Amino acid sequence: MSESLGVAVLGAGHMGADHIRRLARSVAGAHVVAVADPDRARARAAVAGLGGVRVHADALAAVAEPGVGAVLVASPEHAHEEALLAALDRGLPVLCEKPLAHDAAAALRVVAAEARGGRRLIQVGFMRRYDAEYLGLKALLDSGGIGRTLMLHCRHRNVASPPHFTSAMLISSSVSHEIDAARWLLGQEVTAVTVVRPRPSASAPAGLQDPQLVLLETDDGAVVDVEIFVNCGFGYEVACEAVGERGSARIGDEPAMVVRSAGRAQQEIAQDYVVRFADAYDREVREWVADAREGRVTGPSAWDGYAAAAVAEAGVRALVDGGRAEVGLAERPAFYR
Repeated sequence: MSESLGVAVLGAGHMGADHIRRLARSVAGAHVVAVADPDRARARAAVAGLGGVRVHADALAAVAEPGVGAVLVASPEHAHEEALLAALDRGLPVLCEKPLAHDAAAALRVVAAEARGGRRLIQVGFMRRYDAEYLGLKALLDSGGIGRTLMLHCRHRNVASPPHFTSAMLISSSVSHEIDAARWLLGQEVTAVTVVRPRPSASAPAGLQDPQLVLLETDDGAVVDVEIFVNCGFGYEVACEAVGERGSARIGDEPAMVVRSAGRAQQEIAQDYVVRFADAYDREVREWVADAREGRVTGPSAWDGYAAAAVAEAGVRALVDGGRAEVGLAERPAFYR
């Protein structure tokens, strides 16, 4: 297909604006047709210098614009379900930033709607599946190079949390990436979650339980521990170590250049996910555009989005109750098998 793919971008905040820039400058075969954001001034700023882009306050109006052949959802999670259902009704492929929807029940409704249509159209933006280090680790584990994987040790740190962040969002918004990465790396479903609550950091806003230690159990007996610390103060860090029966492998320790000079070593630490995973986002969107132009979707599915949401909800129950919470997954439709 030689025709450029017209994309409607829903949401012009930090992530949406980055995707607009990416589609305009870094991804061949696509262009931005429409942008929607309740803050029209922010939307206009995000498309400054791009010709022919229509700006809307309403997401559904952008989806309905002539020339839209695909939709990229980067709006707040409460708006995802309506946008996804509208795209499904029009038969449009979608790249939806996580979470798929605002809760597991809504995510399951999206899954059911897509399955009824009989065609995969939705891809969820779990970009770590496109990161070079994660891809290398996945290949190693799939090859059996360190034997059967017994444990994953994960670290996820942010400089500071957004003002609206709650203790539950450390799991539902942040650890959701580790949930998906664990399911993908291991090829297993998460069956139970336990959350350990260290004393809160003095840097955490009042009332925020930060950090947390989240323990995931899988249906094949692997265990995944996740340190989530969203007010560490010094940088954005994501790392994962896989421990197998015959060895271990670790990624994420030194993604940036280390300079040794004048008796000391210095390394720049990324300050947010857009910087740390820039290459992964580029690869993700390029592959999504190429797939959409060929009428297929190959990335993380709506089912993956639902499964992550269901595990995250169990994690929030464990956080609140202080115990171990089992994950209740719906039966996976044959459509996703």
